Amino acid sequence: MKITVMTPDEQFITLDVDADESVENVKALLEVETGVSTQQQQLHFSGKEMRNSDSLSTIGVKEGDLLMMLSLASSRVSDNDLSFNPDGSAVNPGALQRHIQSNSQMMAQLLQNDPTLAQVILGNDLDVLQNLLRERHQQKLALQREQEEELALMYADPLNVETQKKIEAAIRQKGIDENWEAALEHNPEAFARVVMLYVDMEVNGVPLKAFVDSGAQSTIISKSCAERCGLLRLLDQRYKGIAVGVGQSEILGRIHVAPLKIGNIFYTCSFTVLDASNVDFLFGLDMLRKHQCIIDLKENVLRVGGGEVSVPFLQEKDLPSDIRDKESYSKQAPAAQGSDASLCRTTSPELPPHGKKLSKIRKLVELGFGREAVIQALKLFNGNEEQAAGFLFGG
Repeated sequence: MKITVMTPDEQFITLDVDADESVENVKALLEVETGVSTQQQQLHFSGKEMRNSDSLSTIGVKEGDLLMMLSLASSRVSDNDLSFNPDGSAVNPGALQRHIQSNSQMMAQLLQNDPTLAQVILGNDLDVLQNLLRERHQQKLALQREQEEELALMYADPLNVETQKKIEAAIRQKGIDENWEAALEHNPEAFARVVMLYVDMEVNGVPLKAFVDSGAQSTIISKSCAERCGLLRLLDQRYKGIAVGVGQSEILGRIHVAPLKIGNIFYTCSFTVLDASNVDFLFGLDMLRKHQCIIDLKENVLRVGGGEVSVPFLQEKDLPSDIRDKESYSKQAPAAQGSDASLCRTTSPELPPHGKKLSKIRKLVELGFGREAVIQALKLFNGNEEQAAGFLFGG
């Protein structure tokens, strides 16, 4: 059954647990999700504290119920412990450190916007924390003095053309800063890093973390991944070409049919093989459409076959470290993702006229359209494959 837990920082976490699960095990799951240790957690249901030895069913917790989580560490912190000295250092650096560590939302924002301070908070040296706080305080004071001096000079001669330009820039910057502060207060998730959509799949019996990308026209597999899956022997090199977009990758060819397992059901799939290391396996729009997939972000699942099977999107902690590193530090969109895949230019194999017609029909049928509809569309556009595809996609 699914239950929801509200954390001290007012985040809502959904857990999938058994009715007979112990409260202690629920706390262990919450420690993974929030970083708050089981000893510092206190769970409440219907206004009563839940004991570690109790099971959810004996307390009366049912499907969809809401639990409240309190952090004992943060509840004991007074306002004075979280205040600062005139030099910018913390009155109680240990209490400040524990308070921030126990607040998962605050830690996430620090890791995103101020990784230097975040690493110091996660460390064990309080002297380093105090020195960094003093240094930041001095920097803030210096910036304030600089701004005040600049404003004094500007208003001393407000009719000067250069001064008016600076005043205009200052007013514009003030508006930008106010907009940024409003976003931090009312839309903080906009500053968080968005984790892309990955699901567990098996290609030819080999487990993979598949990147689901409805913005990519083709399903893509890297050469190294195809080799691991034992599919490189099926590579049709007549479909060589170049994938052009943000960056450029070489298309080595195409694998026309291979078994793909999603959940407990097997499907057929075809891939474009790229000589690229930035993506192992990308599940693109062609196969999403062919297998009638639904990207359900409310339930955080990928539904395949119109809903006959559902697989959850992976959380960031479930992704391999190499994928997390690419998610965190990539400065440039991969050549095989997003619009790049829709800009793939392939050299068609040299086929006789009749063979070329059959090739066009086969490629459009592989996208999930009926054979008769494909033939009629090609006739309508005098054999132009791109126009026929646009007509079929547009309904």
